[in-house]
Amino acid sequence: MAVKTIEWKNDRIIMLDQRVLPHKEVYRICHNYQEVAQAIREMVIRGAPAIGVAAAMGVALGAAETQEKNFDREFERILMTLSKTRPTAINLFWALERMRKVYTDNRSRGVESVKRLLKDEAQKIYKEDIAANKQLGKFGASLLGNARQIMTHCNAGALATAGYGTALGVIRAMKESGKQVEVWVNETRPFLQGARLTAWELKKEKIPATLITDNMAGYLMQKGKVDAVVVGCDRVAANGDVANKIGTYGIAVLAKRHGIPFYVAGPTSSIDLDCPSGKDIPIEQRDPKEVSHMFGRALAPKGIKVFNPAFDVTSQDLISAIITEKGVIHPPYQQNIRNHVSH
Repeated sequence: MAVKTIEWKNDRIIMLDQRVLPHKEVYRICHNYQEVAQAIREMVIRGAPAIGVAAAMGVALGAAETQEKNFDREFERILMTLSKTRPTAINLFWALERMRKVYTDNRSRGVESVKRLLKDEAQKIYKEDIAANKQLGKFGASLLGNARQIMTHCNAGALATAGYGTALGVIRAMKESGKQVEVWVNETRPFLQGARLTAWELKKEKIPATLITDNMAGYLMQKGKVDAVVVGCDRVAANGDVANKIGTYGIAVLAKRHGIPFYVAGPTSSIDLDCPSGKDIPIEQRDPKEVSHMFGRALAPKGIKVFNPAFDVTSQDLISAIITEKGVIHPPYQQNIRNHVSH
């Protein structure tokens, strides 16, 4: 793959620092679980599936460094520290629960066995994510058919996952199947994941792409320049409501107004059956400086109040279909999501 987001190497976790892209390609080395937690919190690594992989590796790394006499108490501390990094992406908690289950099921076999099995599970989560994205991509490419002009919001590519990507996985699969595709890349204020990351990935993959500001989306739709919208997701509620990067809801409303299909792409690990609807999804509030400043430079007058939710919720009635590694979920979502996950 052209982009390597995260890897486990020599009992260290290496991450591509997404804060400095596209100007620099810098890899950060995490030596302990505290550094992994900090990297997630500070968005060195971001994107729901990638956060889940990083958290799983963080647990394995923390466990590997823990002495036997403190193992049980420290294991709980590791899980607690990582769980407090970012609240919206369900993949984080899904991955931590998988790691906890390995610990619970195998604790009686001894600490060294548990350490080895935790490392194996983290690697398994990593490999499963790449495989899921590739399968998801194939389903999405088939669903989108002859759609040529695709709009995407935020970054749901290889950088947001262990590799390949969700929304960009669909676009990659379309290209790989020989389809002609062009991508409208929303800049995605305030963190500019579209301008900095999605544009960088697509350029690297030689997929035709055009960068726009977020408030140009309606204009393009009005002019008939968008055939479909494909976005990723940080959490899918049981009723089909979807949390994704702030601004997604507005794009979905515009797509509905113009009769353009709006698709959500994500692995089944992003589905939270314990969350009844979008109203129950916790929305992360981030540093006001992400809005008032850019690259360390103030854009707004000093002392102005700033509101900075990292995500919004798109209601299920605006979503044409949800694409996962198991296939495509169509409305009505309430029953079809549950059946899909248990299938």
